[in-house]
Amino acid sequence: MASLQFPQTEQGAICGREWVFFFMFWCGGCETIPAVHDILAVLSNQFHPSQQLESNSNTNLIRDEGITVSYLLLSLFFLGLLLIATLVWHLAKAPPEPQFPFQEDRRQSVSRQPSFTYSEWTEDKNDDDFLDLDPVPESPVFDCVMDIKAETDPTTLTVKSVGLQERRGSNVSLTLDMCTPGCTEQGFGYIMSPREQSTQEYLQTASNILSEEELHEKALDSFVLQTEFFEIPMNFIDPKEYDIPGLVRKNRYKTILPNRHSRVCLTSDDQDDPLSSYINANYIRGYRGEEKAYIATQGPIVNTVSDFWRMVWQEHSPIIVMITNIEEMNEKCTEYWPEEQITYEGIEITVNRVIQADDYRLRLITLKNGEETRKLKHYWYTSWPDQKTPGHAPPLLQLVQEVEEAMHCAEEKNAPIIVHCSAGIGRTGCFIATSICCQQWKNEGVVDILRTTCQLRLDRGGMIQTCEQYQFVHHVMSLYEKQFSRAAAEE
Repeated sequence: MASLQFPQTEQGAICGREWVFFFMFWCGGCETIPAVHDILAVLSNQFHPSQQLESNSNTNLIRDEGITVSYLLLSLFFLGLLLIATLVWHLAKAPPEPQFPFQEDRRQSVSRQPSFTYSEWTEDKNDDDFLDLDPVPESPVFDCVMDIKAETDPTTLTVKSVGLQERRGSNVSLTLDMCTPGCTEQGFGYIMSPREQSTQEYLQTASNILSEEELHEKALDSFVLQTEFFEIPMNFIDPKEYDIPGLVRKNRYKTILPNRHSRVCLTSDDQDDPLSSYINANYIRGYRGEEKAYIATQGPIVNTVSDFWRMVWQEHSPIIVMITNIEEMNEKCTEYWPEEQITYEGIEITVNRVIQADDYRLRLITLKNGEETRKLKHYWYTSWPDQKTPGHAPPLLQLVQEVEEAMHCAEEKNAPIIVHCSAGIGRTGCFIATSICCQQWKNEGVVDILRTTCQLRLDRGGMIQTCEQYQFVHHVMSLYEKQFSRAAAEE
């Protein structure tokens, strides 16, 4: 190493020392400590040549201490590399997507309410899309625990065990709408899905015949009624089954549509326009399965007032029962009758007289089309409070009896009674079910409200919409039995 020569300038001396330092470190190879020692010796000779002999005597001590320091520095170096590599690996690694959701979405679970039930609609629907299905009432009479589930008593129900059913509807059941008035649409090529078959089987076989004592006991047992109610399939139709352009203009609610096999079809001069024959209404069977005893329909909207009067004239209906106010929380029905006189589609409507009763308003109307004239009674029941069931049963029971008497005196005794609320399934279903059950009790001395409800839902999905309404029908029938028994005893 003594043969090495450095430039005499200051800058040259520094560069030389740096070159010697790295060269000796590289030449030391794996012997790191000797290399470090040589470098230190050279540097010491450059700055303090007189101390070279003294430093040589301490070579062994420096070498031992250098070994310890070197191992420590190398350990820290490799530890730092390991930490840096671990950090880079964690940053580069993408977090895996969860295989399953952390919390179950209740909308994917089986529900007893319709698919357009309150939890599925309110999240991303506006007020116009929300089903005005007589919201869950706060009845002072009943206490319906909506979340309680229980097994049905096999001794009181003669039904076949089926799974939960909410609605009917399947892509398999799509058919062309080539109907004529009053036709059925399950014709050639129609195939039911397993879900539809299960729904139809339940609705066709469920029965619970109640005697006098059983009726009174059951009317007071909200738990049993709630359990029974939630076993009944809603039988709503899938909106995909209707593929008619512009249909949205004819429906008050997008998801409440008439079941296809029983829907009312209007006569139309334009057979190529299915929209002209469409109305959101269904024929409903009456006591003992009487065909077309009632028509359940939505409350008319501005776009369907003419269609509504066309249906009234086409079906020769002598009575209309309206069970809703014009405005409640929002618009429930358009005022489709005139103050005095108006003409729709060539049908002249004249209001002759208005009779105000305690709980309803009766309008006596004359219809005229060409040379033909007919009489019509319009009952407007106003005692059904918004978002509740009536606090008392007698007003509804009285209306049912008044309508039945008026039907016996009508000229068209075989024509259907038109009943509507807002959506045409909640309060409408309660009225029709009460009317049918009153006839059954009067003729048979027993009543089967479950069977009646299933029959209604076969004809129009969602009839008697809520648990409270189902309890209310039982309450009304319990009152009717007491009145009937008292009248029979007096005779």
